[in-house]
Amino acid sequence: MMMSGLHTVEDIFCCSCGQIIGWKYVVAHDKNEKYKEGKFVLERWRITEINEGLNLDGHSGSSDAETP
Repeated sequence: MMMSGLHTVEDIFCCSCGQIIGWKYVVAHDKNEKYKEGKFVLERWRITEINEGLNLDGHSGSSDAETP
């Protein structure tokens, strides 16, 4: 249980298996927690299989949105 204030979050899912691997802070309801909005948390222990395309730096190796 985390006790850092009231937040609205969205789950982050693995594209391959559908497993929840973290969350994104959408709204922080406490004034002192507003810095978290738009940030995300990935729980490394939930990522069980390292795929060649997995890049935790935030830079995608390939994407459906990118076309050469």
